[in-house]
Amino acid sequence: MSMEKKAEQEKKQLLLRLSPTLWRELAAWAEDDFRSINGQIEFLLTECVRKRKKALSDK
Repeated sequence: MSMEKKAEQEKKQLLLRLSPTLWRELAAWAEDDFRSINGQIEFLLTECVRKRKKALSDK
């Protein structure tokens, strides 16, 4: 595996503070989608970035 590919696969860590209400909502949504909360947040962020890129390219 190339160094670039390996670097791309490494996950970055960050501290994220959420309100208890938002945490409960995300936890319920993640459970519905059979994901961890972390996986759900990553999925949602990925979708938002994809949609933003598409919107910018449609301009």
